Amino acid sequence: MHFVKLAAVAAIGLVALAGCDRKPSGSQPGKTYDLTPESNARFVADFAAGKDVHKTADGLLYRVVKAGTGATAQSPADTATVTYKGSRIDGLVFDQTDPGQPRSFPIGRLIPGWVEALSMMKEGDEWELVIPANLGYGDAGAGDQIPPNQTLVFDMTLLKVQKTQ
Repeated sequence: MHFVKLAAVAAIGLVALAGCDRKPSGSQPGKTYDLTPESNARFVADFAAGKDVHKTADGLLYRVVKAGTGATAQSPADTATVTYKGSRIDGLVFDQTDPGQPRSFPIGRLIPGWVEALSMMKEGDEWELVIPANLGYGDAGAGDQIPPNQTLVFDMTLLKVQKTQ
């Protein structure tokens, strides 16, 4: 009986440790990042050097994971229905949709990096986004989980665009 209890405790510990790997999807294998300005710059540079990464004029970085073929947004008033996972460069997931529970947003009311990405995405697109602080929450940050001047990483799928009338 003692062995069974010990095995159960060990299994719980292994499950807990598995959840400690909090690296964002955009991170490079073997590299760790913290929330310093230098680490943010290094993360952006490392991601930008990756295969199939695109960079827009204002610094948004993205990689197409899966290409969609559906409609695109035409106006900031259009509504996007998405699934997503957002994390900091140190791996902390600060927000995500629950499985099977997409969320809908008026595109023009989102952070600039999302507005830009959603204006380029087609329904069915799955993208990995790296959003520099100036296209995210900037020097204000957002709540307790996103300090000022932080690069954000999102895995996002655009499921549907509802056009405004």
